[in-house]
Amino acid sequence: MQLNKMKKSTPFIISAVLWLSLHPLFAQKTDANIFGDVKSNGVHIPFVTIALKGTSIGTTTDNTGHYMLTNLPVGKQTLVAQCVGYKPQEKVIEIEAGKSVEINFEIEEEIMYLNDVVVTGTRTFKRRTETPVVVNILDNKSLNAVQACNISEGLRFQPGLRVETDCQTCSYTQLRMNGLGGGYSQILINGRPVFSPLIGLYGMEQIPSNMVERIEVVRGGGSALYGSSAIGGTVNVITQIPTKPGYEVSLTTNSINGEAADNVLTANTTMLSANGKAGVSLFANRRVRDFYDHPGITLGEDGSIIGEKDNFSELPALESNSFGGNLIFTPTYNQKLEANFTSLYEYRYGGEMTKKEAHLAKQSEERTHNILMGGLDYQINFNHDNSSLISYMAGQKTRRNHYTGLYPVSSDFDTSEEFAEAERNHLEDPPYGYTRNYTLQGGVQLNHRLDYFIGGTNVLTAGAEYLLDDIQDSIPHYRYGTDQTTKNAALFLQSDWKISNTFTLLTGIRGDKHNFIEHIILSPRASILYRLKNYTQFRFTWGTGFRAPQAFDTDMHIAFAGGGISRISLAPNLKEERSNSFSGSVNFDKATENYIYGFTLEGFYTRLNDAFHLQPVGKDEFGEQFEKQNGPGATVKGATLEVRGNYRQKVQLESGFTWQKSLHSEAVENIEGLEPKREFLRTPDRYGYAILSLFPVKNLNVSISTLYTGKMILAKFSPNTTLQSNEYRTSPSFTEISAKVGYTFALPFLESGLELFAGVKNIGNFYQDDFDNYRNRDSNYVWGPGLPRTIYMGIKVMAL
Repeated sequence: MQLNKMKKSTPFIISAVLWLSLHPLFAQKTDANIFGDVKSNGVHIPFVTIALKGTSIGTTTDNTGHYMLTNLPVGKQTLVAQCVGYKPQEKVIEIEAGKSVEINFEIEEEIMYLNDVVVTGTRTFKRRTETPVVVNILDNKSLNAVQACNISEGLRFQPGLRVETDCQTCSYTQLRMNGLGGGYSQILINGRPVFSPLIGLYGMEQIPSNMVERIEVVRGGGSALYGSSAIGGTVNVITQIPTKPGYEVSLTTNSINGEAADNVLTANTTMLSANGKAGVSLFANRRVRDFYDHPGITLGEDGSIIGEKDNFSELPALESNSFGGNLIFTPTYNQKLEANFTSLYEYRYGGEMTKKEAHLAKQSEERTHNILMGGLDYQINFNHDNSSLISYMAGQKTRRNHYTGLYPVSSDFDTSEEFAEAERNHLEDPPYGYTRNYTLQGGVQLNHRLDYFIGGTNVLTAGAEYLLDDIQDSIPHYRYGTDQTTKNAALFLQSDWKISNTFTLLTGIRGDKHNFIEHIILSPRASILYRLKNYTQFRFTWGTGFRAPQAFDTDMHIAFAGGGISRISLAPNLKEERSNSFSGSVNFDKATENYIYGFTLEGFYTRLNDAFHLQPVGKDEFGEQFEKQNGPGATVKGATLEVRGNYRQKVQLESGFTWQKSLHSEAVENIEGLEPKREFLRTPDRYGYAILSLFPVKNLNVSISTLYTGKMILAKFSPNTTLQSNEYRTSPSFTEISAKVGYTFALPFLESGLELFAGVKNIGNFYQDDFDNYRNRDSNYVWGPGLPRTIYMGIKVMAL
């Protein structure tokens, strides 16, 4: 019976959707027209959106910056001009039947993205100054200023964020937000969680910066919108958007401490149809990096310490190719179809610097990744733009072949017969492994704006989505394997109530049913925004979150430690980790004719219940074993200060500094036999960044950037406890200072520019000086900067 009802109703549903889609084509003939142009600093701007506010009527300016709207509804209307990178402008006009009116716009560039449109904090498009949660933006201009090769190098220059290298051999990186580890941060690609737990190991280095339009960062609990793993915050990587035609090609060569080369070739192009209704942005990236071996500490046979190189890499060799694109099609003003795809290939090898096969090296890690990612979004606006329906799907597929192993040496065995047998077993069955991983997500979201809601306006958002992640990771030689399929179905509901021009109340709740958890997880949140005049905002946010009892990125990393390899397994009774997060902030930005200056001060507090930690559970013939267990709980609290300013677009400063403390409720054991500690390892109490950009004359740009990292506690394994004991060490604080200068030569006959640039990363060459320099090193004992002093130079050709 229900099926018959559905069949009968289907034609009506289809007719309604078609009517909503084609409604603009059957608009009333009024012969009321508007035409004009859009300029910025006297230059025509193409592909600016021109629309009647509160309707589904709109267009874009053409290649020459002109537009025309015909047969418009008569009466008083508000005409809006808006474009990415520019401040929106509105004009109230009176439209009369049978008359054509010229309306021209002069729009201003958006400086420092203080009031740009963001989507991550509420899953709806809002101005930064109007969203009840703090959203930071890392755009491609900032990525270029710090010469970031990938998003890993760029995210270090965001307040409250720290990117650390966690393996001396394979050099994987982990993002820490507000003092919490990588598994607490949700990384999205165009708003979708296809950045799987496996991709989290190396993905931040694999996503090239020229793929990125901007990165939106929301610190603090985001589980009410994005589910598991958004306890620490959310990072949304938004790929290049086709807004105007152009191209860019660059070649950069890096010299790492004068010993290793790192060459990067990038290319981008954007193409748009003549009417601006279809566009595509494409990117490509090629990178080749040599091994780098840094002097470290070698133990002599008598226990003496010798500082020297050892022919084992501290930075692995890399070879990668990536390409992809973003396609947008707008058949009518109120509809949009967006598709994106990315292909990533990377070969990575670290360990003994040799040309031999991986299993013939004394010690090595080898990784070959082939990753495909993509997504498809469809949006239709209706009900005079008061409602919108979004349906989406996204996914990724990863194939990885890998090796992690030590070649047997005679000194590790009591007899020659034992050594011979071990060598034979290694050659006959070397520890090669394979990984197969795919992620699929589908969902639907409905937004509806109530213009008269108890004296204000309210945007209601409701949605449902389903996420599937399947991973098989195996190294038969070590009898190690992960076979994990996670399924999560979710419903979410949000109210974004603008009570008045000064007060906004954001409330929401999400219900998740994860296949590893017997019950439904409810994650509510609430945020309050108070706007004082036009340049100050006060915010307070409370949210809950959870992490499912599953394997995350760091749990799948196999490391060298204690003379063998260390592996992580999940406790059989592992249950979900829950959180309560609070944050409060004040944001101030003052703009005058010549300058902009401002600051943001935010305090945060997160309480973790049943917090995950790694418990050492002994050794076997291959090495150390750890088990992921629930602990008694933990608390993370602190404050972040951001300071920024821009003077006449000649000098710009962006900076942030974080003070924080992360403590377990009770001391936990990190290495068997060592004193348990309450402090989180690898977590400094202080860290920060600053970027100073200078534009002294036209076409010349200079940037100076710095990163500061305070002291932190690390656990250190020794492969031979008779010579050196396992111990805790405290790293020194360190500062990295980098500089870049570039000059652009105009090529008017090609309508292009040629930029020559050069710079130095880590000018002071501060780099970790106590690496283990021997085969049985503790590869996870890494605390310093990601690179030693690196000098680079490059050339870029781009459309002007």
